[in-house]
Amino acid sequence: MPPQSLAPAAAVLASVKNAVNEVYDTAALRRQDAAHYMHPFTDHAALAEKGVRVMVRGDGIYLWDSEGNKILDGMSGLWCVNVGYGRTSISNAVYRQMETLPFYNSFFNTTNIPAVQLASLLVELSPPQFNHVFFTGSGSEANDTNVRMVRRYWDLLGYKGRHTIISRYNAYHGSTVAGSALGGMEGMHEQAGTMPGIEHIGQPNYFESGMGLSENEFGIVAAGWLEKKILEVGPDKVAAFIGEPVQGAGGVIIPPVTYWPEIQRICDKYGILLIADEVICGFGRLGTWFASELMGIKPDLITFAKGVTSGYVPLGGVLVGDRVAKVLTEKGGDFNHGFTYSGHPVACAAALENLRIIRDEKLVEQVAMKTGPYLKAKFAGLSDHPLVGFTNSSGFVAGLNLVRKKAANVHECELFEPSQGVGMICRGHMFSNGMIMRAVGDRMIIAPPLIMSCEQIDEMIAKIRFCLDATLADLRQRGWV
Repeated sequence: MPPQSLAPAAAVLASVKNAVNEVYDTAALRRQDAAHYMHPFTDHAALAEKGVRVMVRGDGIYLWDSEGNKILDGMSGLWCVNVGYGRTSISNAVYRQMETLPFYNSFFNTTNIPAVQLASLLVELSPPQFNHVFFTGSGSEANDTNVRMVRRYWDLLGYKGRHTIISRYNAYHGSTVAGSALGGMEGMHEQAGTMPGIEHIGQPNYFESGMGLSENEFGIVAAGWLEKKILEVGPDKVAAFIGEPVQGAGGVIIPPVTYWPEIQRICDKYGILLIADEVICGFGRLGTWFASELMGIKPDLITFAKGVTSGYVPLGGVLVGDRVAKVLTEKGGDFNHGFTYSGHPVACAAALENLRIIRDEKLVEQVAMKTGPYLKAKFAGLSDHPLVGFTNSSGFVAGLNLVRKKAANVHECELFEPSQGVGMICRGHMFSNGMIMRAVGDRMIIAPPLIMSCEQIDEMIAKIRFCLDATLADLRQRGWV
């Protein structure tokens, strides 16, 4: 298409970006929201009483709300806006595709050009055992797909009793029925239950469970919980193990370096499939295209979403390793699974441009060699704060534990009572002072956009320290420290 065809999109984008001083009726928007919009993972009565924050604009690593407040987004939206906000080239790619072919399905022996191109690019970027891609609309759908693929794989090989999938407590694998069952979130299981053939083991949380062990020793012990569970269930019944290389929603649980190689050894020993859920960790988040490379493992399936489009358009999928793909494509006949929006051409167009940006701007290399190590050093410096008992990071994810009283040994720190909700108090001070940092219990976590510079890291760390000071003053006023 000629360049002038982009003029309508460019004009709209310009008008949006220039609307910095637009006046919004925030009170009215809050009333409408409370009356009609049911939010995910939300106590709606509490939200209606407090009122939502209305985000209206984003640029780079910053957001602005309807009241004109500028906010540093330390969570990349929801772990996803890797290339930052306001990327006109992605908007233009979406516009071009919507003008050309806004939708067609991938059923009935049909494909579309962006889906073919994206599948080919993902194969190029992924570890060598991956030559096939199955597209979905989200990471949750992708993990449902994994359940179907894994069980179909073993059925085709004649092992129809080999359906059990092992996951971890406090893991997050989505909020669909199968995704939430795979995950290990107690609150989700209380409301939705689980499903047959899903088992869980402990998470490799050194701060929580590593008392008396070095981190490397603990990594071997925690991986051993998988072998124990395999033997308990029966090796002939276990189909796969699924895990996030770094547990995200569970609190940025970064395992010791010994953990994942031992998990791989155990999976190989018993012949079970290994699924790496890289919805958060993929596309440069840890300084490699896929975290599996950093962890030294060779999964059979990789779940992806979020960073594949930087969240600009919903898209997810599964990288299908040769071991599984060969059986499904050569022995399987129909694989009776899929979605209306599998391989959506607009989403795939957004992904292609997003991945071009990541590659051309060398964001993966930047996180690995420059900004990731810089963030690690600066974030570790927060350990001198009276409230901070433990910090760790990997690439562009990091977390710190809030404690009532520090100790030389992190396992001897005095903790707050969960009912005090100190993490949420700290999060409130963050939000009130232009910083988005997520609370998981009393662990505060970040996952900033990959475009963040060293100067912006300094700005973020200064904001975090200021808010930790505000939290400390608040807790002292309450008599809790």
